[in-house]
Amino acid sequence: MAAAVSSPPRQFVSLCIAAALPRHFGTFFRKAGHIGDTSHRPYPRRCWFRPHRRPEPDQSVSKETMMTLLIIAYLGGALTILSPCILPILPFVFARAGQPFVRSTLPMLAGMAATFAMVATLAAVGGSWAIRANEYGRLAAIVLLALFGASLLSPRFASTLARPIVDLGNNLINATGGGRGTTTVKSALLLGVATGLLWAPCAGPILGLVLTGAALQGANLQTTFLLIAYAAGAASSLAVALLVGGQIFTAMKRSLGIGDRIRQGLGAAVLAGVAVIALGLDTSLLARLSYASTASLEQAVLDRLHAKPLSGASSELASNEVMIAAADAKNPFRSDLPVEGHAPSLAGAVEWLNSEPLTTEQLRGKVVLVDFWTYSCINCIRTIPYVRAWAEKYADQGLVVIGVHAPEFAFEKKVDNVRKAIGDFQIGYPVAIDNDYSIWRAFQNSYWPAAYLIDAKGQIRYHHFGEGNYNRTEKAIQDLLREAGSEMAASAPVVPDAKGVEAGPDLGNIRSGETYLGYEQAANFTSPEGLKADAARNYSIAEPDLNGWGLSGTWIVGRDQATLDQPGGGITYRFSARDLHLVLGPGAGDKPIRFQVKIDGKAPGPDHGSDIDADGNGTVTATRLYQLVRQSGTVVARNFEIRFLDPGVQAYAFTFG
Repeated sequence: MAAAVSSPPRQFVSLCIAAALPRHFGTFFRKAGHIGDTSHRPYPRRCWFRPHRRPEPDQSVSKETMMTLLIIAYLGGALTILSPCILPILPFVFARAGQPFVRSTLPMLAGMAATFAMVATLAAVGGSWAIRANEYGRLAAIVLLALFGASLLSPRFASTLARPIVDLGNNLINATGGGRGTTTVKSALLLGVATGLLWAPCAGPILGLVLTGAALQGANLQTTFLLIAYAAGAASSLAVALLVGGQIFTAMKRSLGIGDRIRQGLGAAVLAGVAVIALGLDTSLLARLSYASTASLEQAVLDRLHAKPLSGASSELASNEVMIAAADAKNPFRSDLPVEGHAPSLAGAVEWLNSEPLTTEQLRGKVVLVDFWTYSCINCIRTIPYVRAWAEKYADQGLVVIGVHAPEFAFEKKVDNVRKAIGDFQIGYPVAIDNDYSIWRAFQNSYWPAAYLIDAKGQIRYHHFGEGNYNRTEKAIQDLLREAGSEMAASAPVVPDAKGVEAGPDLGNIRSGETYLGYEQAANFTSPEGLKADAARNYSIAEPDLNGWGLSGTWIVGRDQATLDQPGGGITYRFSARDLHLVLGPGAGDKPIRFQVKIDGKAPGPDHGSDIDADGNGTVTATRLYQLVRQSGTVVARNFEIRFLDPGVQAYAFTFG
């Protein structure tokens, strides 16, 4: 971006705030960070995601699936009335209370919904230019709504302004009914457009589904309709609230005779809302509020309405009939795992590591575990000890493990980087390099990590998204091996000795979520200068609130990462978790970059991570995830600071454990 982005969370494609976010009309890319039983859950509750590339245009959905998604999107929008992210725009909306619904409220809500859908679509598919355009629109909206608030507060206020603004203000007052004139559809629509430019809803599971699909599929009717449905749901719930509020407003004016005072109070609320948004305070205030209740409601809607079988999957009844019909008299054991569909092709990988290319035909008669991962994903890294142990334990019993490496960042497309990571993680099973996402799309996958179990007949019988629930996954492996004829499959589950970055997270103490440093998904940025995309800027540190981060020194913030332009720059983060990780990469020529870490202004000592020493010293030698902090005692909120002694480092994302 050539222009500053003052409030990154308003970049609609990046609204994950430690809540769930998804991916797919046809295909969504996402990192599943939910821990626990997610084998039945299409969308984990704790995740951070990022869309990568668009599928080919033929990646469409059926009419039935599209209708289900439209219903889900509408219900998700309706639930926004319960979330704190609706608070900044409530003054603008309720300033219309008491006005005619058809000529005032309805056009305003329609303008808000249409503007949100348009801006969200452009932001999802248009990149930084759309975000810059939205920033200019936001500035115009702030000015317009400030005039509207002033007109509500005092119609005479406009007379103190310069002549052109007086004319605009008087016209606005008369048009909006702020003075004694009557409202018009045009003015209400204009205020709705302004409100839509400022509205940044909380991104729960449903909005994440919609926005990521827009990013992947581009500007088409499906994505636009879903965004419109979401906005229409929000407008509907606000309309109901306004109808009730309007009746109360009218009753108070009639019974108490304080209509002018109420109007002035609404004007003051509008001006306060404008000030909060203009200063970016809404972001920090909302970051302190929890909307877990709405996220859980949205998750319930998804669980109830959205089922995503693979192509060729049959109904549950038909699946059970197939299972019964296929029972082998020589091996009477039959697992109760349902048939979810036929295993898709493994064709399309640009390269295979640790093996020659494998096909589904070659694997008939084997039980196959297909594990989607990417090497800098902390959730994937923490599952590797289990996948590795299963591959070793059950290899002689007929299990074949295939890792499908689908990159998140551009550096993960470099096969040499993946090859080095495979060596570092001691992965011996075959790995397909799915840089074109061919296998990902064939499986209609949506997550990192994701595991799919295929039986000896080539049918998918089990899937699991995210970390955790390892015993259940291993039990499914054992059942399918027994079904295939193995007599030794049932045994105690593996207990891998996971250390360092591979160790499981301390779930009870995680209060910080994955944070991207590239402008496309940056959130909670606290440096007073604001992010400036694709151009060098000298940043300074402001004292961050919890989960706030900032830059110091001269950086160039790109779409996916921040690159240090001069030595001595640093990054700060106020976090609360046992472990802090940061994905880092060296600059041009892979020249090592030295750095030093401090925690609360001091050397980390016993709280140092596996990639630094007790004095906080470390070196970036490859593009990967670095563990920089592991709190050894009581887990409390800490100030993290990393300073780079050499220029050129690339910083991508924070993760926690």
